[in-house]
Amino acid sequence: MSAASSPVFEALIVPHRSLSPRGGAILIGAFAVVSAGMVVRLYLWGAWPAAIFSFLDVPLLLVMLMINWRRARASELIMLADHQLVVTKTDSAGRRQQTTLPTAWLRVDLQSADAIPHVVLTSRGKAFEVGSFLHDLDKRLLFDTLHDALERAQSPRFDNPQLRES
Repeated sequence: MSAASSPVFEALIVPHRSLSPRGGAILIGAFAVVSAGMVVRLYLWGAWPAAIFSFLDVPLLLVMLMINWRRARASELIMLADHQLVVTKTDSAGRRQQTTLPTAWLRVDLQSADAIPHVVLTSRGKAFEVGSFLHDLDKRLLFDTLHDALERAQSPRFDNPQLRES
């Protein structure tokens, strides 16, 4: 995006994660205490082979939470200026992919395949989805907002003081 064209619309989309790292630590700690209690109880009952398998619960939970937190680092940045739209997708590993589309040929669609809405940008035969990890209501809101901003960018209103009524 050049310095001459200021953004008309800008959205940073990140996946929603309700569990913070501190909450995850509390969850893992509580789960470890409960799991340790089960291991002791199983061992005292003489079911020591089952107790061995109970040791796998906490590391498995930790691995799953780490995968979840890693995927939360993904994001999409959508910037619409007067003449172009720039979408920068960042995956969970930090790799970025930037796509630039001219606004003159750009179309924003809300497609509902299998009752799941998809916000699709189409320009000169190229089509791709944005906001794929948003909830349905958020996708509809993104579509409405981006569609309105694109309409304003494609058909600007000029303020001509000579045409104003006195």
